Order: sequence, then C-alpha cells, then structure tokens
Amino acid sequence: QAKRTKMAKGIHDHCDKCYSVSCQAPVNLSISCVVIKCHKNCGATFHMCKQEEHQLLCPNETVPCFNVDFGCPFRMPRHKSAKHLEVCPASVVCCSQEWNRWPVPETDMTFYRNVSESLQPNPEANLDVALALRDQALLFQSIKMKSIFPEMMQEEPASPNISNGVSNSVEDTSCSSDCGEFTENHRAEMEGKELSQEETDVLAKNGSVASTQNYNTWEKIFKKDEEGCNQAVKCLNNGVKEEEKEGQKSLNCEVEKVGNRNSHQAEVNESRNMNGATGLAPWQDGVLERLGKEVNIAEYNMYLVHNGAMLINFGQLAACTPREKDFVYGNLEPIEVQTVRSFNVPASYRAKRSHLKDPSHKAKTAHQSVDTLDLDVSVENLPMSEEVSATLLCSLEKELKGHLISESVATDGLYVDIGTQTYNFSSAPFRPDATLADVIAERPRGLFVDVETEPVTRRHNKISSSFSYTCGHSFRRDEFQSHFRNAHCDIQASLSGWFQQRCPLAYLGCTFSQIRFHPSGQEATIKYRQDVSALVLQPHFPSSFTDAEKSLSPPGSAGQDFNGLSSLPLEILQHIAGYLDSFTLSQLSQVSRLMREVCATLLQDRGMVSLEWKKKTYSHGGSSWKSRKKIWRFSSLFSPVDRWSFSNAPSMSEHLRSCSFYQREERREPAALACLQEVREKHQRLKHKR
Repeated sequence: QAKRTKMAKGIHDHCDKCYSVSCQAPVNLSISCVVIKCHKNCGATFHMCKQEEHQLLCPNETVPCFNVDFGCPFRMPRHKSAKHLEVCPASVVCCSQEWNRWPVPETDMTFYRNVSESLQPNPEANLDVALALRDQALLFQSIKMKSIFPEMMQEEPASPNISNGVSNSVEDTSCSSDCGEFTENHRAEMEGKELSQEETDVLAKNGSVASTQNYNTWEKIFKKDEEGCNQAVKCLNNGVKEEEKEGQKSLNCEVEKVGNRNSHQAEVNESRNMNGATGLAPWQDGVLERLGKEVNIAEYNMYLVHNGAMLINFGQLAACTPREKDFVYGNLEPIEVQTVRSFNVPASYRAKRSHLKDPSHKAKTAHQSVDTLDLDVSVENLPMSEEVSATLLCSLEKELKGHLISESVATDGLYVDIGTQTYNFSSAPFRPDATLADVIAERPRGLFVDVETEPVTRRHNKISSSFSYTCGHSFRRDEFQSHFRNAHCDIQASLSGWFQQRCPLAYLGCTFSQIRFHPSGQEATIKYRQDVSALVLQPHFPSSFTDAEKSLSPPGSAGQDFNGLSSLPLEILQHIAGYLDSFTLSQLSQVSRLMREVCATLLQDRGMVSLEWKKKTYSHGGSSWKSRKKIWRFSSLFSPVDRWSFSNAPSMSEHLRSCSFYQREERREPAALACLQEVREKHQRLKHKR
C-alpha cells in the first residue's frame, strides 16, 4: 500500500529515502532523479520528484491568507502569514467587556429628576448620563411585559378554525389508544377518505389555514400514526391466526398433560418446600419478601429488572397492578388544575400529623375578602402606578431574590401561602409582545438607571442577568488594544469623580459636571454618540477656521451645497483620508459618492470584512445557514490616545460660588468646641495637685 502511494505521488523509491544534498546516485527514471534547488530561493535542495511536496512547505511560496474563507483577499509568502494576521481585515475581535448598572435608588430621586428635565434640550451633554441612557435603552428593550405582568396582557385572538377537509382528515387519521380495535375494513375507509393532491392544493390556498407548513407537519405526524396502527392491526391478525393453529395442536395433547399434571405439581411443591426457605431463585416462594429484608433498595430494583419476566411466569409478581393498589391515595378524584388557587384537596387526602391540631383549642375564624374597596376610595380615584418604576422593581426582585414579588409558596397540598400585588397602569392592557420600551415610547425621555456602573458583582448570576451590559463592538485585531485601553480603562473605569467631575452637591439635585482631561497635544473632547452607540473624539475648531470657511464661500451661495474638498484631486483626497481614524472614515464615506469612493480605497488597509449569513429553507422542511455576501466597513475606533492632560476647566470652587444648591450658613456667635470642657477639667485637676 505504501509503495502504491509513492508511485501515485510520482516519488521514486531512492528519492523517498534520500536526504543528501550531494547525492551521486545514477539518474534512472524508474529509481531516482536529479537533485535541484528551490525555484523560490528558499535554500532547500531536493530531488526533482519532490517539488510538489516541497511547495506545501516552502516559506517563499505564495499562499492565500488563513482567513480566506472569512473574506480576506490577500495573498502573500507563507513566512509572512503569521505577521499578516495582526492586520488581517478578516481577523475581527468582538469586545466582551461587561459591567452592571442598577435602577435609580430612591435616595437620589431629586438628582435624577433634575437630570431627566435637562435631557430635553441636549441629551449628550454629560458623558455619564449619555452612557446610562444607552444601557437604559437596552434594558427596556429586553424586559418583556408579559413575563412581569401576565395578568395585564391583551387577550390573544383565537386562531382561525381549519376547514372541514382538515378536520375530517384529522378525525379519520387519528387512532385510539388501543390499536387492536382497528380492522381491515376500517383501514380501507381511512384510506378512501384521504385527501388528494388537488384537495391539498385547494386547502393550501384557503385563507382560513394559517400556515401550509404547519398543516404539512401535522399531516406527516398523522400518517406516521396511521402506519403504526396499520402495522399493529396486521400483527394482531397474524397473532390470532397463529393462536388458532396452536390451539388445535394443544387440544390433542391436553388429554396427555392432564394425566401427568398431578404428579408434576407434587414434585414442584416438594422442591419449593425443600429450598424455598432460604433460596433467592425466581421460582421459589417468598423470594421478594426475603429480598426486601436482606438487600438494599438498589439491589432489589436491579433484581426485578433482570428477573421480572421469570417472576411473572412463576406467579411471584403480578403482571398488572390491581386497581385497588394502583395509587397511594386509594381512589383519586379527577381534578382539573389550572392554577394553585383552583386546586381542590382530594377527599381521600390525609393531612400530615404536624398540621393536625386539637379542634377544641382552635380559634374562631371567618373568611373575609379584603381589597381596595375597604379604603373608602372609588376605583377611578385610585392613584395610577408608574410603569417604569414598578417594572424595574419587579425585575430587580426577581434578579436579586430569585422570585417575583408576592409569589405564592406551597408548603403542602393543603396549605398554600398566597400573596397578591396589584398595580393600576394607565397604559394597560399591554400587547402580548410589548416591551417596556414600547410602553414609554411616546413619553418624554427620562433617566431611570444609575449613572455609576459596577464592574464586578456577586449579587446575581451574570449569565441570566438583565442588568448586565456588554460592549459588543467589533474591531480589527490591531485596533482592539487601543479601544480597550482608551474606552474602558481610561474613560469608563474612571469616569465617576476622576475623568468627569460633578458638583459635590449633586445629592441635593445639582447637575453641573465638567470633563477634567483631554488628549495630550490636541484640544478635543470625548463625546458619546447615541446614533452610533460609541465614544468619539470631537476636536475643538478655532473661530478663525470657521471664519475662513465662510470667506471661501462665493457670494450668493447661501442655501447651496458647497464643499471645497470635492474640488481637490483624487490623489490628494486619498492622502488626506489616510490620516483619519476609523470612525471619521466611516462618517466621511456617508457624505457623498466621491468621498465614499475615496474611503473605499482604504478598506483593505484600514477596514474590516465580515460575512452576512442568511437562513435558507429547503422544500423538504430542513434549513441551513448560507454565507450571502461579504460586508466591508470601518470600526468605531477614534484616534488612539497615549497620554491624557488636564484640561483648562476652572476649579469646582468657582462653580460653588454660583451654585444655587450651595447655601452657606454664617454663625458669628462663639461656640464651644466638643473637647473644650474636658481640657478645662484637666487643667483644674493639675492645679489642685500642685
């Protein structure tokens, strides 16, 4: 086999084992060939028949990128493949940084109320508030109202009834639990009533049928059940015929067996009496009682599994459980259990001894319903609950405590602790698929989550947490380091109190804040863009630049779209675009078609590529995911910042001079210090000693 493989590859017997650079073997087409050097100048020397094999290992051989299946178009020498992965456009990294953000605490309602009022003119004024609004939007979209308030949902419309043809088919193809009741005539009737192809097409076009695919699925299930029942009928009929034949044969031998039955029974009884006291064989009397005393429950069950058939044959174990011994309660009443409150205790139920009490010492009780009518307030005048705060409270209770508010707890089938928590919402009832974001979509924007984040928490399971957030942005492999250092370590981790400084009287409601740092060497400010959900670096343009731009505009061009960059040559535009960061390139590509063509020339060097997947459904019902196309785009990374410098923002004491929440209380009367009395007493004791 190895020899045939070598011949198939075209490698001679001598060349396969020869590794000498200066091989002097005679050239023979059937045994060996000449020694050559690599044409790619990698320095390797080998026999000519090994040239194809060397191309799989040659470091100078031109090969496609490892990520060619993921969209990378580059080809390079093999020894540069590892270095290329650092800048490969298809080597995309998704940021998985996580943090937690909790709802607004009730102690800081004044501050968040003032922040919500200041959001209307400029929602991106404060960096921490802008980040909190992003997380709040994700939170509201993830909370389903049906999971929190199922009793306040709109009733779903009943599904349309299927036509008579479908119902007849279901009735005809359904089989009872006992398949032995079917006969050949009944099966013929069912086959006669089966829908034809024309009837199926008409049924598929009928508007009363919700989904043809669902109808075909049910048809397959019913056909499988029909085939199973037909097979059971055949087996049953064949078994009846065989039993009739065996009955004729056994009738002839019955007379002979009657004569020998008495003698055989006596021998069996004698053997059981002799060995039945201590044996564990399935044919010995009392074997199950002895097993229950001598072995544990696991071995007892294993004995029944292996010897169950023999125990039934020898009469040691009943084939069917008697009805009197079928249930623990004896006779159970059929009860339709819909909820915990609709459950009725069976008449045959016996309460636990711990719940039984002396009826003579039982206090007199009376059943009385208590609701909002006892407050002497009409239902129309009851205060409306706020959807956001109530929903977040219920979600937080489930997140931290693991259960809903006022959840019913069943300690026993007879004793159930029932708690109720009712809400009255102005927007109820809700749609079945409504989220919290849909409920408050038409209301003014407000802030309901804390502006401070929590990087690590032990209060809940992060896998299933609604209050955990992920960055989720994708970057090139060479860009991810800069993003994580600047966005998460420098800005987000030190945002509260260090990177952004708030007024010390924020707990009283003051919303003033200022950014304390800017990139070293350039005047720019960190902003958060809600439309792209990313941090960006916004440079400060001097007023002279704006005046110069206005002076370049020709007279009478008001209201016209004039762009001075569009008149520059393409080479200069490409050179200028090479200095821009990835986020600026993504925004520049949306300005005009010319700028889009300019940015497209930088995609392979600065952009990243990913595959768009689309689900494809086949005619037989199966499905698979196919790569539809390749998508090239720029990431949301701003220019890397290696150093940060303090900004020229004034000190916070300057703000406190004019802060409306800073109220000074001046006292000119002298006041004794707390420790002054102790000092006086100490001096008096020293005087008395002297």
